[in-house]
Amino acid sequence: MSLMNWFEDKRRFGGLIGASIEKATKEYILSERKKLKVNTTNGLWTRCDNCENILYVRFLKQNKSICEECGYHLQINSTERIELLIDRGTWQPMDEDMVARDVLKFSDEDSYKSRVVFYQKRTGLTDAIQTGIGKLNKTLIALGVMEFQFMGGSMGSVVGEKITRLIEYATEKSMPLIIVCSSGGARMQEGTLSLMQMAKISSALQIHQSKKKLLYIAILTYPTTGGVTASFGMLGDIIIAEPKAYIAFAGKRVIEQTLRQKIPYGFQVAESLFDHGLLDLIVPRNLLKGVLSKIFELYCLACYKEHNSFFF
Repeated sequence: MSLMNWFEDKRRFGGLIGASIEKATKEYILSERKKLKVNTTNGLWTRCDNCENILYVRFLKQNKSICEECGYHLQINSTERIELLIDRGTWQPMDEDMVARDVLKFSDEDSYKSRVVFYQKRTGLTDAIQTGIGKLNKTLIALGVMEFQFMGGSMGSVVGEKITRLIEYATEKSMPLIIVCSSGGARMQEGTLSLMQMAKISSALQIHQSKKKLLYIAILTYPTTGGVTASFGMLGDIIIAEPKAYIAFAGKRVIEQTLRQKIPYGFQVAESLFDHGLLDLIVPRNLLKGVLSKIFELYCLACYKEHNSFFF
């Protein structure tokens, strides 16, 4: 069976699963909606950003935060991403104590230092990414997961340094690399220091991919924009996106104001980019781990045939 046929079979299978999600559960939620006026602020219920249906949080988490009504992929945090991809008990975080410095003494409505402290308390993270190593279906990988809830997943010096160190570690240990992107772009509070990270990360990736012939997979989620899209987000050997993910460099409003014309509807969603050849695959969240596992199997087999030994 070819790789493309395998993906198609998985997609069909995933669709069948999605269509048959516990009928009793769905009927229960619908009946509850009719009985009472749902308060979405009490933590038990939430609203789908796409179809605006009321969703029971417990069942939504069981379904990996995919709306059972329309299939829309709601945002999840970096810890949930790690739990989704990494085998239980195998995650080893790296550089957890790295903290941003306010070199520019930046301040607008609030100081940069105060903002960083606020988001550290809010997310429990030191900055907008988690990096580490772990096993994905028994394959040891290096993984970086961006956290959009920390200042919009903006890429500052800490994010850039942690990604660079992760890439260098993966290169040294001959490990495949995955980076899950979710970002508004470079962090303006750090000015040129944040823009430097684009070149630094790209340089490290060039050694990992071209010189060492190691695999890098970029996973683009909602949203992936700005300097992340313009650097490591689009440098993957394989680029995967979630369905309906917003992927862009400049936002729709900026483009329209610059060109003074309307851009087509859906111009910057994953499906449009896939149609224009900018993505390799669009994979639903509930199938992602299986797809990645299959890619690693094929990659490992290819490495064995070429070098008569396994890289990892």
